[in-house]
Amino acid sequence: MAPNVLVIQADQFRADCLGAAGNPDVRTPHLDRLAGDGVRYRNAYCPFPVCTPSRYSLLSGLHVRQHAGWTNRCTLAPGIDTFPRALRRAGYRTAAVGKMHFTPTYLDVGYDHLELAEQDGPGRYDDDYHRELAAAGLAPVTDLVDQEQEFRATAPRSYWETYGSGRSDLPEEWHSTTWIGERARKVVAGWSGDGGELLHVSFVKPHHPFDPPAGWDTMYDPAALTTLPGWTDGIPPADERYRQRYFDFEPLTLPLLRRVMAHYYATISHLDHQVGLLLDTLRQRGLYDDTLIIFTADHGEYLGFHHLLLKDGPMYDPVVKVPLLVKFPGCQRGGETADGLVSLIDVAPTVLATCGVSPATPLPGQDLTDPAAGHDCVFAEDRRQEAAGMARAGRYKLLWSDAAGEALFDLATDPHELTNLVDDPGHADALRRLRDAVARWALHDATPPTYLDRTAPSHVQVTDDDRATRQELFAAAVARHRP
Repeated sequence: MAPNVLVIQADQFRADCLGAAGNPDVRTPHLDRLAGDGVRYRNAYCPFPVCTPSRYSLLSGLHVRQHAGWTNRCTLAPGIDTFPRALRRAGYRTAAVGKMHFTPTYLDVGYDHLELAEQDGPGRYDDDYHRELAAAGLAPVTDLVDQEQEFRATAPRSYWETYGSGRSDLPEEWHSTTWIGERARKVVAGWSGDGGELLHVSFVKPHHPFDPPAGWDTMYDPAALTTLPGWTDGIPPADERYRQRYFDFEPLTLPLLRRVMAHYYATISHLDHQVGLLLDTLRQRGLYDDTLIIFTADHGEYLGFHHLLLKDGPMYDPVVKVPLLVKFPGCQRGGETADGLVSLIDVAPTVLATCGVSPATPLPGQDLTDPAAGHDCVFAEDRRQEAAGMARAGRYKLLWSDAAGEALFDLATDPHELTNLVDDPGHADALRRLRDAVARWALHDATPPTYLDRTAPSHVQVTDDDRATRQELFAAAVARHRP
């Protein structure tokens, strides 16, 4: 019997905001139980700390430069395969519920059944969730103020003072987390019981605004919360240029941060509750043990790291690392913690291998059913305000950007990424190895498929810029090795 697959995705979920990850305050009993039945990956990275590009990488198993979906308003070229498409070809019944962030909204990436709850952009004007909200005479005012520029321009002073955190204006039964959880349970309740089912559940939260519904918003006492590692009293000089990204972060104080944390944690606990109900539905149907269950996120959240919030800035670990829990059928390797470097590009090959389905073309990711799986080096990139990237190998991490140059961190001695070693001769070998790894990756290992140039729609950003970037990387690598 073909195993069932349940992929649960959160948005903007910081990797250490799980009880199972050692967080002393956040309450996530259901996700912690899932971690106990599966493998928790301590060093899982997203390929791009932005929603849509990261999601397309999860679906396709490709780096962003390979699928070319560089923005939240991009599509996935029709020639690119996805694990839902591969499973559908193999006879699986495929469904997705929640936030997909596709363009167009109901893009066919392999899901036969879609019930969508989008957050930002045109998708929210034709998705199922907002259509039902409107029919009920409700509007997500808090979310609109936070997400739509026309409303942000006239947002009340309290919005700016609280960094957009506070109680939702929607009753709990209409909150996106509840809506998504309920519809996901209905899909699982309709599973045949004969295997061959795929459900992708994607929650909007804990993405900002951090707005838990009434009853959840008072779950955490801000004054009692432990500041997460990496908080600094002011913005470090190297990060000053990121002071005003969405909000002005300079006025952030510890009491304000703890208030934000209280609401962020409450959205996580609310999400955890809905995950628990969904997993209970699987157990009640006798399907839990033999279902592959994956929990992850598209990117993380600073939550005070370097005096910053949200995700618009350098690719420090809090925004580029993601939670990754994998419960294999039969609860194999239950309770294991893996320290190897893994990536969201590993989800697709892992799902396909578990289901006995071969990918249409070789994928760059690792099959995590192998206990020894892991990468020598993991990569991430960004092309929004500037071209930027990250490479992590062993204890060292390299960041680069057009505007800020390079930064090298030794995470063993500097886990908070505060001391740039790029000019330290004692770390020259590590810097050279990471630069070489980036050049090999960009020039050889992660080049876009040639068919993208022929078949990509015009609004997919596949232009000479991609080829020029590779040429620039190559020229830079050659220059560094000249005697």
